[in-house]
Amino acid sequence: MLILRIFWGATVIFQAHREGTMAGWREFVEELDEDHRLMLEGGALSRMFLGYPMTICHPLFIGALYGILTSLTLILPFAYAGWMDSIAMNQIANDWGVMAIFVITISAILGGASLLISHIMKRPPIRLENRRRYLFPFPFIGLIIITCSMVNDINPIITQIGWICAILPGPLYVHLSYAPRWRILDRIDRGLQPFEGMSRTIDPKPKNDEEQESDEQVVEVVDEV
Repeated sequence: MLILRIFWGATVIFQAHREGTMAGWREFVEELDEDHRLMLEGGALSRMFLGYPMTICHPLFIGALYGILTSLTLILPFAYAGWMDSIAMNQIANDWGVMAIFVITISAILGGASLLISHIMKRPPIRLENRRRYLFPFPFIGLIIITCSMVNDINPIITQIGWICAILPGPLYVHLSYAPRWRILDRIDRGLQPFEGMSRTIDPKPKNDEEQESDEQVVEVVDEV
């Protein structure tokens, strides 16, 4: 009973801290127009990460999380390749552990580098909801290539392409979308001007065919004048 009370109390404290941390930037974002709200709140994945305190959802930690998820998907290929080569289970676990540490470290470093670049470039985050269909197949393609390279002898260049495909989507999401979003929200959370130094804050909307034709006509008239 005492343990349940302690657990419930810790949960209440964490939830209160979480809500207090979120309140600062959420109140600011709610006062913005719809385009800027969508830009800063992001999709379901970003909202899930940003539901935690800013320190916990730092791009470096999110990059490391993607590295962990990538490493977990490679447990079965490592086990299968080790079983085919009659390798001891402890050696398979050791090989996988070394690989997991490498992937997690690389993903975390890329996440931190993405945040640093976003501080320098000060560009707005890119919404990837409509581009997921292009990124979705990459981890599966990479997993297939890596598995084949463990079982059969294939070109090392193809194996490297497989590793790139397996690791790429997570760091790419952090670089294009999450790190710039986190930088802006962190500035709001610290009471700073979030859009300072930015030449633009939202991506220009794509023009339809009629607008493009109208622009071309305007350019032709200007050229004639």
